[in-house]
Amino acid sequence: MTTTRPRRLVVAINPTASFGRGSEVGPAVVSTLRGLGHDVVALTEPDVDQLRDSAAAAVARRPDALVVVGGDGMVNLGVNVLAGTRVPLGIVPSGTGNDTARTLGIPVGDAEAAIRSLADCLERAPRVIDAAHVRWAGGERWYACMLSAGFDAIVNERANRMTWPRGASRYTIALLVELARLRSRRYRFVVDGVVVERDSVLVSVGNGVSLGGGMRVTPGALVDDGVLDLFIVHPLSRLSFARLFPKVFSGSHVDDPHVTFILGRRIRIEAEGVVVYADGERLAPPPVDIECVPGALRVLAPASAPDPRPRRAGRPGRRARGT
Repeated sequence: MTTTRPRRLVVAINPTASFGRGSEVGPAVVSTLRGLGHDVVALTEPDVDQLRDSAAAAVARRPDALVVVGGDGMVNLGVNVLAGTRVPLGIVPSGTGNDTARTLGIPVGDAEAAIRSLADCLERAPRVIDAAHVRWAGGERWYACMLSAGFDAIVNERANRMTWPRGASRYTIALLVELARLRSRRYRFVVDGVVVERDSVLVSVGNGVSLGGGMRVTPGALVDDGVLDLFIVHPLSRLSFARLFPKVFSGSHVDDPHVTFILGRRIRIEAEGVVVYADGERLAPPPVDIECVPGALRVLAPASAPDPRPRRAGRPGRRARGT
């Protein structure tokens, strides 16, 4: 890790990431960056709202980067502070899911490797990626990776209420509990002006690839292609759904006849009886309007590699627009 010139950096730390198990990561990030000669302002606050306000105030002074230390909730905080600005976002994952970091190729589960990656990325131009903007009655929010509006959101709702176990396995346990209550709902989607009505048990809109700590629900998604991936799982029995889900973890469900992928830049979701989540953060019940904003976010992340997978109908596992 070398540095060519000192940067002015703001580091926002969630000391309770992964139920406090990542509390040592924030000080390590600050210590390492200062040791490399950077000017570092460390932010810690008693709650997320105050931390967001402090981060926004610090970004208004135009630092060279805002680094967030924590899980997807901290990443979402950073995205909402930085979207539409030229200040890049650095991520050192130390939370439960860390799905945005996974999507961007940032090391997960190895804090030292993540810090080294961050230091190296400070020496290069930031990646420019898309972000998704969500609007609903009375609110709006940005997200970087994944929006959930079906069984996946219900599982997220339960997992967020759980205090045990402390890790990604919470999502698996919450999934098994909610599987017993599985039922489909009627959805109305408007994708780039085209109306699509479906009964579905699981609905996600991916700018990134995964949710829930590595479930690759939209494995063909790219963060810099200018579109979002709408993922729909058709009504299934509990047994069929349980058989499908292991494929979702590996991303091998793309050709399953029970799923549909639709590309779109603007997606509206209407449904009853669900709550929408984005990057693991609770938003609101539908209807919601989601728009992909190309180039809205700069990130300190490894350069994207060429996609080695064969392409069809847009990309693997993806249907053409509005179909």
